Amino acid sequence: MAYYTRLEQGNGRNVSAEVLDSIARALRLTDAEHAHLTRLAKPKQQRRKNRVPERQQVRVTLRQLLESMDGMPAYVGGARSEILAWNRMAAALFGDWGQLPPAERNWSRLTFLSPDYRRLFLDWDSKASDMVSYLRLYAGQHPDDPDLSALVGELSVKSEEFRRLWATHDVKEKGHGVKRMRHPLVGELTLAYETLYLPDDAEQYLCVYHAEPGSPSAEALCLLASWGVDAAEAQSNSTRSR
Repeated sequence: MAYYTRLEQGNGRNVSAEVLDSIARALRLTDAEHAHLTRLAKPKQQRRKNRVPERQQVRVTLRQLLESMDGMPAYVGGARSEILAWNRMAAALFGDWGQLPPAERNWSRLTFLSPDYRRLFLDWDSKASDMVSYLRLYAGQHPDDPDLSALVGELSVKSEEFRRLWATHDVKEKGHGVKRMRHPLVGELTLAYETLYLPDDAEQYLCVYHAEPGSPSAEALCLLASWGVDAAEAQSNSTRSR
């Protein structure tokens, strides 16, 4: 375990791929965890600096795609769990992020610092764990990102839960799953989500939520779609009360 810790700290000079594979098998690491360990095991002087631009741009055609997905909440996420673009249904479900300062359009900040997002996600513990695991994975890919360091520092100071989860060193890629929520207008929803990474920008991904056809959650999404701006304002008013 001491040797593994040295690898995590980037002190595994000249460690072979075979050794890393053996460690991964012994610890039963997931593919994401294995890749994370491989990146961290490289000597620090060999790590490539891969700085993400401070302002990420979303293609016009991708924004048009979001707008065309009128029946499903969808958004484009970016580096450091930033929220870059979203459609009308995402605003109705999560609140109009356009009313927030750009620095606050960030899933990690909203998850850990907004009491209303804690109420929105009925499985908040799972959501919080996923967010920290994703940030930890990103940190392994971009160890020299000062904006990430600032974000982790802020959340560590302001959230005891974040500090505890960050200390576990768990990593996970954003993928797919199910989230249970409670919206102030339509009540409880159970929505599946799919995360699709963009082929020409590994730091951006499209996340789409959908309900099982014919389910109460599907009916609730239809209600949100019909209420449109009113639903977005209801959720935004709840979010701004934090």
